[in-house]
Amino acid sequence: MPFTADDHAHMARALRLAERGLYSTTPNPRVGCVIVKNGQIIGEGWHQKAGEPHAEINALMQAGPASLGSTVYVTLEPCSHHGRTPPCADALIGAGVAKVIAAMQDPNPHVSGSGLARLKAAGITVEHGLLAQQAHDLNAGFVKRMVLGHPYVRIKTASSLDGKTALSSGESKWITGEAARADVHRLRARSCAILAGIGTVLADNPQLNVRGLETSRQPVKVIVDSTLRTPPDARVLQGAKTLVACTEPDTKKAAALEAAGAEILCLPGADGRVNLHALLSRLAHKGVNEVMTEAGSRLNGALLAAGLVDEWVQYVAPCLLGSAARPLFDIPQPATMPERLTWKLADQRMFGSDLRFVWRKA
Repeated sequence: MPFTADDHAHMARALRLAERGLYSTTPNPRVGCVIVKNGQIIGEGWHQKAGEPHAEINALMQAGPASLGSTVYVTLEPCSHHGRTPPCADALIGAGVAKVIAAMQDPNPHVSGSGLARLKAAGITVEHGLLAQQAHDLNAGFVKRMVLGHPYVRIKTASSLDGKTALSSGESKWITGEAARADVHRLRARSCAILAGIGTVLADNPQLNVRGLETSRQPVKVIVDSTLRTPPDARVLQGAKTLVACTEPDTKKAAALEAAGAEILCLPGADGRVNLHALLSRLAHKGVNEVMTEAGSRLNGALLAAGLVDEWVQYVAPCLLGSAARPLFDIPQPATMPERLTWKLADQRMFGSDLRFVWRKA
């Protein structure tokens, strides 16, 4: 049976509710729920934070006894397993709802269709697939971690019109304006981890945190530092947890960084550099859904060359920096044109006088 215009409107509302958890639900997915009876919304909810009630529970609490015989719109298949909270499928069954429409099935192998199956076995009408792509995009990191064991990797660059990120001296403040830089903090806030290289740490001594907007958590900071050159008094070690990935940890340097609060990850690669595949796997194991880079041309280039980038957020300022300025990426030239890296445009918009492009793998 095709979905109706009302079905689309209610699921769109559920997706907007899910977005309210954009900065706070990690490592859980962002989920929204709307309960409808006789054409009227009687309950709404969204998942706000891991360990707290899921979207369906919050919506059922608002709807109360009126949930009996209602239709439930939820952006992700209701869970069927005991985690930090009881199964939402059981709560919906207990409330006596008549129908559940899910935007998409849960990629979590602990659920993966079993939630919908449990509802159906209880006599509840079940459908899914309504606005599935939008629901997937909202939780692309969670889906990738569940299916592939890696987080979703988003590289961020800020450059001039001629594709330069800094002057040859390294000076880069500020290529873009305040509006674009504020948008970067929104990207940081939705990320589970911020990834940077040791070159960025030594050159800029950044904090790599979220500033200028309200958020209940700060992303984990991850530094790729093969030989542990990160100073123990670096600002990146202050605040949220910092992970430092190296190849062969120097005991004295490692002890100093651990005393400053860092966690050392020894992940040697075949080329003498940090194994980026292993690093992403380790981050996924720690519950990281989305990684955002604040890196230079070498680390961003290495991620691209390894095929590890899912999305590129490119801020372009209306200026020119010249041929001697630093480039966007340090990547090898393709042997032939058919081997070039290609991307598809997912979004473009203005932030002040700067243009932001969002590119995804073609």
